[in-house]
Amino acid sequence: METLLRYRGRALTTADIREIRELIAAHPGMSRRKLSERLCEQWGWRQANGALRDMVARGLMLALHRAGHIELPAVRRGLHNPLAARQLARRRPHPVEVDRTPLCASLRELGALTFCQVRRTPQEALFNWLIESDHYLGYTRAVGEHLKFMVYAGVRPVALFAWSSAARHLGPRDRHLGWSLEARRQNIRFLAYNTRYLIPSWVQVPHLASHLLSRMTRMLSVEWEKVYGHPVYFAETFVDPTRHRGTCYRAANWVMLGRTQGRGKDDLTHRPNRTVKDVLGLALVADFRERLLSA
Repeated sequence: METLLRYRGRALTTADIREIRELIAAHPGMSRRKLSERLCEQWGWRQANGALRDMVARGLMLALHRAGHIELPAVRRGLHNPLAARQLARRRPHPVEVDRTPLCASLRELGALTFCQVRRTPQEALFNWLIESDHYLGYTRAVGEHLKFMVYAGVRPVALFAWSSAARHLGPRDRHLGWSLEARRQNIRFLAYNTRYLIPSWVQVPHLASHLLSRMTRMLSVEWEKVYGHPVYFAETFVDPTRHRGTCYRAANWVMLGRTQGRGKDDLTHRPNRTVKDVLGLALVADFRERLLSA
């Protein structure tokens, strides 16, 4: 059967397109969001934790709409689709009051440190504001599977970690793992990407960064499975060498996988248009290749 389009590893046939057209025709008053949820239910598209993969379905339907294969209903609200809502993704978080008194101590003097997963909790607003106000990249709204952690010394936050789903295509990482296209398609969900790591500017504690990073990665897989119903076996991140050396990552046993090409995922020119970054990775289990290469 003829393949009309490929989306995130899935081949869409004429029969698939016909089924989506019939779904739209059967529900003329339904919004794009509701249609994507209904398509997930028909096709059994669910995350490991049982949640519908409606964001993926919405992106697929939009791609088919733009290619002329289907006709979606008009958008009911501006910036309704997060995949197209870049302005929404960069909406500035509301300021939150936080104690910025300098904290200068040794790691031992800091005392017990507590890791808290704060996504969808009252502390998430503080997390978002600290990333926006103190991290050089600022805050962006995550899409897909993602977790947010704050580390507390007593009642004061001393570090923040943001993790998300890994990029589908990343040359240095893919070559390091040595996996096939099919293995990558099936197992990309077992990778986690460290999008932000922040120790606020008022926290001055020697060796704190590598210490917390090591503790964070030891617990990451278990925390991921609590929320999404599956573990992660490998972690990755980018380091901008014009700003940082990645010292804390290297001290925590992350390895250099290579460098990006400086083009970004939306590149159409095949020419560098941003800073080339170091790609670092860390195996979270000893047999990560055996787990990730199986297809």
